[in-house]
Amino acid sequence: MNEVVKYKRAAKSGLHDANQDELVRKHAPLVKRIAYHLMSRLPPTVQIDDLVQSGMIGLLEAARNYDAAQGASFETYAGIRIRGSMLDEIRKGDWAPRSLHRRIREISRVVSEIEAEQGRDARDGEVAERLGMDLNQYYGTLQDASSHKVFSFEALATKDEILSEGLTERIPEPLENVEKELFKEALAQAIASLPERERLVMSLYYKEELNLRETGEVMGVSESRVCQIHSQALIRLKSRMSEWNG
Repeated sequence: MNEVVKYKRAAKSGLHDANQDELVRKHAPLVKRIAYHLMSRLPPTVQIDDLVQSGMIGLLEAARNYDAAQGASFETYAGIRIRGSMLDEIRKGDWAPRSLHRRIREISRVVSEIEAEQGRDARDGEVAERLGMDLNQYYGTLQDASSHKVFSFEALATKDEILSEGLTERIPEPLENVEKELFKEALAQAIASLPERERLVMSLYYKEELNLRETGEVMGVSESRVCQIHSQALIRLKSRMSEWNG
């Protein structure tokens, strides 16, 4: 049964905790704020109502599970659960055909091969040539990848999530913390090693939280070109982080 329906039935029957009810009412606007923030960075096929619905489920779970003794404020904790619930909904809605996933894997493999052979960044033209594509076909694939949400980098943690994730969940094993820190360090190094334009797109999009149109305005290129550069950056990162996959 949907969590929102459960909540409404519990509220009507008087079984719902008054404190939880107050937390949900007070922080309901947070759900819409996060939804509209994410919408500015997602394809138009994603519906705001779907995000709000999944975000409300995250808020209800946060109200039920929040423990003030853990140290994080409820708004911080709820924000993480709301955003996570929305991202889960987005991931479930991956409508990309298998052929596109296969082409992206091929591009990642070729990028890795060329960079290993040449000891430098793989160039678009040589990647396309090895794949038997012309540049227009290659850029079209990158555009499709961005539009269809093939990648999972949308789920990269915000600064608040990184700082508070250990305060609201179970205590991780020491090895998990070490692995997480090593992964973050490797990812930071991989991003720093990207070509300048790709590095700039990653910074504007993820760190400054500009959407693709705004990123294009800063860089003086079209939104579609930003999509292509963004996809190329993620493919290159996927290649360079391959040892962490699997």
